[in-house]
Amino acid sequence: MGSAVSLRIPPAAGAHPVGCTDVLVGAGKEGCFFRLFYPCASSADQKALAPWCPRREYLAGLVGVRGWQGRAAQYGASLLLGNLQIPVTWNASFLPGTDRKPLVIFSHGLGAFRSVYSSMCMELASNGFLVAALEHRDGSACATYHVSEGDGRKLQEVWVPFKKVQPGMKEFYLRNYQVHQRASESIRAVRILEDIDKGRQVPNIVDSGFSLDVLKNRVDFSRVAVMGHSFGGATALLSLVKDNIFRCAVVLDAWMFPLEDTCYPHIQKPILLINTESFQTRESVEKIKKMNSDGAELKYLTVKNCVHQSQTDFLFLTGYLAPKIAGPQGTIDPHHCFKIHIASSLDFLHKHLDLATSVPKLEDLKELMQADVVRGFSLINESKL
Repeated sequence: MGSAVSLRIPPAAGAHPVGCTDVLVGAGKEGCFFRLFYPCASSADQKALAPWCPRREYLAGLVGVRGWQGRAAQYGASLLLGNLQIPVTWNASFLPGTDRKPLVIFSHGLGAFRSVYSSMCMELASNGFLVAALEHRDGSACATYHVSEGDGRKLQEVWVPFKKVQPGMKEFYLRNYQVHQRASESIRAVRILEDIDKGRQVPNIVDSGFSLDVLKNRVDFSRVAVMGHSFGGATALLSLVKDNIFRCAVVLDAWMFPLEDTCYPHIQKPILLINTESFQTRESVEKIKKMNSDGAELKYLTVKNCVHQSQTDFLFLTGYLAPKIAGPQGTIDPHHCFKIHIASSLDFLHKHLDLATSVPKLEDLKELMQADVVRGFSLINESKL
């Protein structure tokens, strides 16, 4: 019998080594929490790798979302996933220079947290982007926390559990409330980075050891995109409506259910939607088609033989317990699947953020990989979301 589980995220393939750090700004739920991925200086002398799962509470939340209950399940998850590391340098020195870097705000899906899309975020960073991977406070993360001032004004952690739909509760009203909070948090992350870029003092509560001062005059706010998966895809679309700072969006298998119908005509920016066959339905596709891009590019791709979780780090999860942790897995080669998503995303971002550097395009991939891409919609699931 093979190993129980292994998560092997491949090293980023772009021009730059990658660093990352955690940023927590502001007390209470009104604060903002994200993991920042960035191009860094040479990693030769920087040995510490970033933890994939920073706290055991996230593991408990992950297995809880999957329906695993009890201490035994949490202990097992800790043994299997607790020591995983990401092939990026923790708190590495930011890439020297005077040029400004384009910014991507990344929104996670339902039941995830800020590290679950590390493979995608670090690949973007290796290609010169700053990527702020949010951890939402709306109850859609498997677990998260904020801080509050306790007795003696000492900061105390307050954990926010995953919020389930309770019997008798109208799910749409919960999810719609959450998606609006999520979009507001996406905008808040941009505002925090604007303050940092202007040289204002922005205390990082987690005190990760990375000085945010190095980002002064290094973020290009004329080139900001938003990206997200599933619930995060809906968040990205709504963010385009809520703030004009975002020039375009990359949307991975969007969960369209939380969005009210009145928002679709107001979505008028370039959008790339990368879907899977097994998640989208005719109902959700009809909602997508209601978007009024106002002449801007609205591009649809469907990746065959992959599943909803193939757009997360769980794409690289192997072992006989992998389906228990991440759910069903696709038959597509994981590395092919990842290259399809990266090439499509980078090409789209470079086009709509007016970036001069050249990146591989979908058309540059091998024919074997291109055969797994449908330029448009392809559905195998006809049921409602």
